[in-house]
Amino acid sequence: MTEVRIGLLGLGTVGAGVAKILESRRAMLEERAGCRLTLAAVADVDLTRPREGLDIKKLPMTPDAARVLADPSVQIIIELVGGLEPARSFILKALGAGKHVVTANKALLAHHGAELYDEARRRGVTLAFEAAVAGGIPLIQAVKEGLVANRILSVFGIVNGTSNYILSKMTDEGLDFAMVLKEAQAAGYAEADPTLDIEGMDSAHKLQILVTLAFRTFIDLKDIHTEGITRVAPQDIAYARELGYRIKLLAIAKAADGGVEVRVHPTMIPATPRSRRSPASSTRSSSPAMPWATSCSTAVARASCPRRPPSGPTRSTSRVASPTVSPRSRSSCPPRAPPRCRSPRWPRSGAATTCA
Repeated sequence: MTEVRIGLLGLGTVGAGVAKILESRRAMLEERAGCRLTLAAVADVDLTRPREGLDIKKLPMTPDAARVLADPSVQIIIELVGGLEPARSFILKALGAGKHVVTANKALLAHHGAELYDEARRRGVTLAFEAAVAGGIPLIQAVKEGLVANRILSVFGIVNGTSNYILSKMTDEGLDFAMVLKEAQAAGYAEADPTLDIEGMDSAHKLQILVTLAFRTFIDLKDIHTEGITRVAPQDIAYARELGYRIKLLAIAKAADGGVEVRVHPTMIPATPRSRRSPASSTRSSSPAMPWATSCSTAVARASCPRRPPSGPTRSTSRVASPTVSPRSRSSCPPRAPPRCRSPRWPRSGAATTCA
């Protein structure tokens, strides 16, 4: 059986999890991969800190990442260092050396994805990043391969679990933001510094990656309208409930006027009876919800969907309808958009601007 040698950069929480899976599920993984998987080297600055479930002494540890990158016997690099640098330099060196790279670094891909994609393409190697966006679904491969024959018209969904947990607790228990945030941190659902999550940047990073794949274009992060949940107050949630809505933090991208409209912000989702509820409105856990893609083949778009409301969805060939329309309302052409809401602050999903 052919041996594939793996170099792991970073042995934090995620890196340690990868090492444990490689060890505990080795037989299954090797059977499915058709090769022998060897963890040849693990680079981390801390060689002594205990990692739960791992025997550090049995791992091929080194403090020198350059040594792992320069090892010609290592064929795959798993980058789990995090941050922009030195992670970017590590990946470029690995790709330049003809090694395949796996990463979960969404921030790096959002900032430097174009450079990394080009380098991987030029070197004829794979840059894999399924774990960077909603890794447990999975999603990246579905967009890259499963929908390759489709023209994606819109992508939307809940992609940040921390914000979703906080908004759900505020809605269901009537608590204010600060109280729920402290509870989420104590329960491990929020980081000690939750800024990236609650200010919407984590969602923007993920959306940027999805837009690159779905629309075949690169959007600079600074051009993504990003608004977090820190300004959502109990009275906003109460007002939304009175109108029949729930507030969720959505990442939304839509083809519009020859370009792409990309935004992250709190959004009012119809909270109708369960049989007709928008899937996003009923997602209340700390895990992200499935982002939905509406797509239409070019021929169908011309023949079956000649008109669509300016802010409404296009014909969907996916499993769910737009968040502005209940799933049972799907038809061959887009239904009319619902009446304009009267919330003073939060837009409905699908609305191009905040409600008046």
